[in-house]
Amino acid sequence: MINKLFLTVILFTILFSCKNNEQTNSPKIKAEQVRQLASPADTASAEPYLFTDKNGLVYLSWIEREGKESLLKFSTLHDSSWSTPIIIASGSNWFVNWADYPLLAADGNNNLIAHYLEKSGKGTYAYDIKWVASADQGKTWSTPKILHDDGKQAEHGFVSMITTGDDFFVSWLDGRNAAMEESGGHDAHEGHGGVMTIRAATINKQGEKKEEWELDNRVCDCCQTSAVLTDNGPVVIYRDRDENEIRDMSIVRLVNGKWTAPKTIFADNWKIAGCPVNGPRASAIGNILAVAWFSAPEKNSRVNLVFSENGGETFNEPIRIDEGNGIGRVDVEMLDEKSAMVSWMENGNIKAQKVFKDGKKDSSIIIATSSEERSGGFPQMTLTGNKLIFAWTDDKEKRIKTASLRIG
Repeated sequence: MINKLFLTVILFTILFSCKNNEQTNSPKIKAEQVRQLASPADTASAEPYLFTDKNGLVYLSWIEREGKESLLKFSTLHDSSWSTPIIIASGSNWFVNWADYPLLAADGNNNLIAHYLEKSGKGTYAYDIKWVASADQGKTWSTPKILHDDGKQAEHGFVSMITTGDDFFVSWLDGRNAAMEESGGHDAHEGHGGVMTIRAATINKQGEKKEEWELDNRVCDCCQTSAVLTDNGPVVIYRDRDENEIRDMSIVRLVNGKWTAPKTIFADNWKIAGCPVNGPRASAIGNILAVAWFSAPEKNSRVNLVFSENGGETFNEPIRIDEGNGIGRVDVEMLDEKSAMVSWMENGNIKAQKVFKDGKKDSSIIIATSSEERSGGFPQMTLTGNKLIFAWTDDKEKRIKTASLRIG
């Protein structure tokens, strides 16, 4: 009897211990697992962006300068080597901005879409979103089209691009309601002008825009947007802006063919009269959604991560990520249904940390050093298999660098 009781206690203790240590015993991510990759980008390169298609193929896009000409290029990662770069588009009248970088998306079936920004008038922030498509894995590209059809010399940018199966889904900030015709644009970056909106559209594989919506008629002027696909449909996360200049994160969701009203993810109550140029990033597996963002209410800066288990309908309490001096420029990738990897900038370093839904965190690691000036840009991160791929602009060498981090 005593032996049976003793064995029962031991078995219960083991099971209880295993359950509680399930996360803490998961593989730790260490700095020595970071491996530098030879970059495909030449000198005078910046504005990197990373995208992984459904087959796990990683794409890196960026802008290079050749005299007065800007060239949008891309490369794909094979094992630990980048392919020979291919030029997507080029021009001498582009709007090239450290925070408003071009994107590329791929469906894994040879169809690609990319965008860049082209000046539309004399105003500083008068520019259009031009997009091009490819049906042969980027070998050839279509004639550029303007994404929006308002015809205004105003600001249009801060694009998000994802695939939804049959179509591409695109969201962007739109200044059609803020345009000042007499000045050829507006300086929303300094808090002037009218009100920016956020819009979205679907584009089919034939390069035709199918539907377009206005998602919110008053948003922050120049923060990046983020779009992801959940099991319920696409969601868009962005920095909102109310009449009292509170600029917290909001979400809209496409449910049963209709967009939900904008909803605040968490009330930071950050009141700021100008745009902080520091947008959110999101990642999803099924309906498990993770959102990372920067906020600084009462000058108390912090990087937050929050999880949702129902596609963004509701959210758990935020988890603070930074270590006291974070400046944002975040990215996030869901690793599995229980954890996510977050990256951000702090003390001149690009840092990354594995975070669990219950609030537990592994130790942060440094991916690379980078300038906190505008020339350092926004570091990028994407997941493929058991590796995270990073890209950033080296301020000293004035070129893009890349690295991989094994996570399993």
